[in-house]
Amino acid sequence: MNCDTIISNISKVVQLNQNEAEFLESILISRPFKQGEVIVKNGEPARYLMFVNSGFLMTYFTDKGGADHVIQFASEGWWVGDIHSLSKETHTQFTTKGLCDGEVLLLPRSAQNQLFEVYAKFEHYFRITFQNSLLRQQFRFIETYSQSAEERYQAFIAAYPKIEQYAPQKQIASYLGITPQFLSKIRKKLAEEA
Repeated sequence: MNCDTIISNISKVVQLNQNEAEFLESILISRPFKQGEVIVKNGEPARYLMFVNSGFLMTYFTDKGGADHVIQFASEGWWVGDIHSLSKETHTQFTTKGLCDGEVLLLPRSAQNQLFEVYAKFEHYFRITFQNSLLRQQFRFIETYSQSAEERYQAFIAAYPKIEQYAPQKQIASYLGITPQFLSKIRKKLAEEA
């Protein structure tokens, strides 16, 4: 298991010594995935936080009518997981699947608690990470109501430059809150302007 990406990611917030890095590596679980493979299915308990070591993931909610609503894409270096389910030990409402072959590093909830108890640096790291995630969700909410669909699409492409190779148009449109047909019009317009 290669932990270079996660150690690099953590080092942007806190510096780990050798013991801390080795302890983290000892509690992580490597979980390869294939394109289209479901990693966590709605209705299951969420047992892990997942760090995307390579590849792309998509997390979505399926409504009562069977329609999927994409809430998150994640690429290398991003954390994914249902914080509510992990915190309350309930079943998750979300499904997470691979958009291409890749690997996640699983951090079991019990191991995360142990990590916090033994090394305060990790509690600081995750606090900053969760704050940034909350800020991103708030900005996304504001963007939904204050930007045009074209502006949201351009911001999406800037945030996920390679995602269009792996995510179908229908999923990208769902994430942006528009129809696939409208996304096609936006893409066509932008291609003509380029």
